[in-house]
Amino acid sequence: MKSDSFADIKIIKNKSFEDDRGYFSEIFNKDYFASNGINNNFIQDNISFSKKRGTIRGLHFQKNDYAQSKLLKVISGEIQDIFIDLRKNSPTYESYGHEILNSNSGWIYIPKGFAHGFCTLTDNVEVLYKVDNYYSKIHDAGILWNDSFFEINWSLSNSEPIISNKDRNLPCWLDIRESIEF
Repeated sequence: MKSDSFADIKIIKNKSFEDDRGYFSEIFNKDYFASNGINNNFIQDNISFSKKRGTIRGLHFQKNDYAQSKLLKVISGEIQDIFIDLRKNSPTYESYGHEILNSNSGWIYIPKGFAHGFCTLTDNVEVLYKVDNYYSKIHDAGILWNDSFFEINWSLSNSEPIISNKDRNLPCWLDIRESIEF
């Protein structure tokens, strides 16, 4: 089920200063994010680069003590960002939402308890991630990108999406639902 009412998902615009030369922008300011309700201690930065339009990354999450909240910013290109609420006590449990993001969109905050993925809408897409927990291979998990349970409307052209073997072999939600707790 798609939902547009995710109280915990936030879009935060960067402070930016423009003139004839171009612009200057603070990428991350802890106090500014705290004033917008984001007080996480982000401890690791990651960057992904996708060469081709129609590349799907996800849907990923980490389990148990290695669950992660994420801040994402598109550095170049454009994506359809997808998030699925996996928190059983949430009013949006088992619902998904999406945002179209580009380099002018600011940051998107996705709290612990969400699966996350995106589809590139242009070639040459760079996405910066800040996470508040370290990656753990044994706690790494995910849901198949085209799981019929969620009926996600990916913004794909008529071509076959570009997906890693790992993501292509992720399980369907109903196969793992009972084992996931946030």
